[in-house]
Amino acid sequence: MDFNFLSGVFANPWDIIRSLIDISIVAYLFYRLLGVIRGTRAEQLLKGVIFLLVFSSLALLLKLEMVNWLIAKLWLAIAIALPIVFQPELRRFLEQLGSRSLFSGRSYPGIEEKYNLYQEIANAAAILSRNRVGALIVLPRNSDIEEYLDSGIRLDALVSSALLINIFVPNTPLHDGAVIIAHGRIDRAGCFLPLSDNPMLDMELGTRHRAGLGISEVSDAAAVIVSEETGNISMAVAGNLNRYLDEESLKQMLSGLFADDQPAGFLKGVR
Repeated sequence: MDFNFLSGVFANPWDIIRSLIDISIVAYLFYRLLGVIRGTRAEQLLKGVIFLLVFSSLALLLKLEMVNWLIAKLWLAIAIALPIVFQPELRRFLEQLGSRSLFSGRSYPGIEEKYNLYQEIANAAAILSRNRVGALIVLPRNSDIEEYLDSGIRLDALVSSALLINIFVPNTPLHDGAVIIAHGRIDRAGCFLPLSDNPMLDMELGTRHRAGLGISEVSDAAAVIVSEETGNISMAVAGNLNRYLDEESLKQMLSGLFADDQPAGFLKGVR
């Protein structure tokens, strides 16, 4: 029997295992990379690049010389622009790789924990409202708001009404910025957010309301706002401001808004 012939027909078991490991690593890295850019502007750019790749393949197949020349120039411009455009996502991907969070799982709050989370936020808002202390609490969902989180201080603390109240005490270092609650924890405090430029807004609305509306306009995040002047509680979602809430109505709004977000994207936004 010709063993050389058999070795050519049947692959070496080690080669098969090595190929499977190779494919698995590459697939996992692509999966994590897509998770990093999901919900960002880079996601739309990636779709555009894929469309251009398909269009380029069709132009080559049909031998469209002028179109191929134009696409070749576009690819050159894209190769130069991509590292600049994707810089925040690439930096975050490398940071995750260095911190080993790329390979670690993330636990999500259960139903009871979610109820307690809403209760703590609503309770804090009610106490801050009674004492006329301004506050801005942001709850990201699926959109990535990493560029705004970098301006804040990382806390990674359990959500409690006492801690939220303490953060917004006037004349303390973090009281002017926004608190970000992600994955069921207080992730950042003192964050600066984009202000809404909606010309139809009530002139009496201050910076906190405009910042809460601003982040809800550029992402699908929700923002809880407590007015320092009037003590009114509001909630901004999708560029709309729901005003004059109380503790119970705020808790119900939070429950309804985030009811379907676990585990796919419950209070997501920070990785």
